[in-house]
Amino acid sequence: MNWGQEVPEDVAREQLRLFTAAGGTFVETAGRYGEGRAEAMLGGFLGDAVARAEVVLAVQGGTTRSGSRRLDSSRRGLLDSLDGSLSLLGTDHVDLWLAPTPDPAVPLHEILSALETAYSSGRARYVGLSNYPGWEFARAAATASFPILANDVEYSLVNRRAERDILPSAEAFGAAVLAWAPLGRGVLTGKYRGRIPTGSRGASDVWSPYVEPYLSGRAQRVTEALCTAARGLDLPPHELALRWLLHRRGVASAIIGARTSQQLEEILRIGGAPVAEPIADVLGEVSALAD
Repeated sequence: MNWGQEVPEDVAREQLRLFTAAGGTFVETAGRYGEGRAEAMLGGFLGDAVARAEVVLAVQGGTTRSGSRRLDSSRRGLLDSLDGSLSLLGTDHVDLWLAPTPDPAVPLHEILSALETAYSSGRARYVGLSNYPGWEFARAAATASFPILANDVEYSLVNRRAERDILPSAEAFGAAVLAWAPLGRGVLTGKYRGRIPTGSRGASDVWSPYVEPYLSGRAQRVTEALCTAARGLDLPPHELALRWLLHRRGVASAIIGARTSQQLEEILRIGGAPVAEPIADVLGEVSALAD
């Protein structure tokens, strides 16, 4: 999300090298990130900074490169966006292609037709959906004549709505959940406690509306509980939050949008051990969804 906007090309290149050197493989991008600059930068790095074969490349379809947030889920819009992504990325296929948030104006069969074309033509090795409610994911997976293997959704300690029906529906159809904003749009690092740091997304005119919903109320209480638990364990809050998330049933990956190489290195140092059960229980209780 940050490449081509907050992250310049030299830093992005360094981040990709750090990520793959640490064993990371899954990289997600979209046409709207930096109005296409993120895809163009990544395409320039593949075969140069890292080999294409080292990366599991996921792309969100139906997004524009014009700066607009508008999504186009029509068959034409989806396939045009895929071909545009392939051109900018300099590759003949993506490993995972995701149809965007469902559009009530576009019938499901049209979206599935585009996914099937991408899948059967080899332009997408696998296909999935992005931000689909559980019932709509289930309807799509049950209707499709090909496997739909992922749902890309927001999921963190401060946003557990995916547990209501998204995780169960994915599990029922053998699909994975890809968690975006796993650090609650940055608040689960603890950096917004009591103030908004200069230079942070929360202080940005562009990004502050993205962060603001998690700066008060229930999200603030969850963040305070996380920071208290992390202090007792002598861990940074972001590590505890990610370890909690990555051991949730059905979660295949957490999608991180680090702005700096230092932030990325801190995340890459996180161990793989699950959170101790008593701590996980407390975090689960304080962040539980209301009935």
